[in-house]
Amino acid sequence: MKIATFNINGVKARANALLDWLDEAQPDVVLLQEIKSVDEAFPREPFEDRGYNVETHGQKSFNGVAILSKLPLEDVHRGLPGDDEDEQARWIEATVVGKRALRICGLYLPNGNPAPGPKFDYKLKWMERLHARARDLLASEDPALMAGDYNIIPQAEDAKRPDAWREDALFRPDSRAAFQRIVNLGFTDAFRARTQGPGHYSFWDYQAGAWNRDDGIRIDHILLTPQAADLLQDCRIDREIRGREKPSDHVPVWVSLDL
Repeated sequence: MKIATFNINGVKARANALLDWLDEAQPDVVLLQEIKSVDEAFPREPFEDRGYNVETHGQKSFNGVAILSKLPLEDVHRGLPGDDEDEQARWIEATVVGKRALRICGLYLPNGNPAPGPKFDYKLKWMERLHARARDLLASEDPALMAGDYNIIPQAEDAKRPDAWREDALFRPDSRAAFQRIVNLGFTDAFRARTQGPGHYSFWDYQAGAWNRDDGIRIDHILLTPQAADLLQDCRIDREIRGREKPSDHVPVWVSLDL
């Protein structure tokens, strides 16, 4: 089973780019972030025509997450538990069944800038809730993954110019420590389980010629529970997508599991 995460940066603005990639890559499941669309306005038809079931958790012009799946989706939940007053659409999860069931969680973690400040505080509190949900996923002892735009640069090697990010919310010590606490519960960073070393990025800013200079960062991650990690076959970044017409500033990251 091929499962991808892709911050599309506006599903309507990037529809052609997304559909072209789907036709080429043929993922079984895609977790989308920043769809920037309310649920009723999401352009479902082109995806359903390609055999995908569509579940969304949208928000007007901001945030929004979705799942596209060629397999049936069961027990769909929207919103990260732990704060009933949080109205930002950043979390969706469901169970997809191949040879066995897999719980898939798609997330768009808050950016947190400017830091310090209220937005950074929200980011860290959101990560506390994520830690709690991660514990529950592990306790189930079923295969599960959490994938999406984490807005976290885990290590210096995950940025072309780490010094430029030292005071950014994506790379501040508090952010990185919160991410590491989640990993340390027993999760596997799927990409780093397959590929080591610097020079591997999933985001290049639109400004200052970042793509042409390969001035990127790796902030889109797939974390696997031990039961899912046992099924890991491959994990890659489709970086060439960034060089196409009207691209997102992110590219897909995908994992292949023996499901």
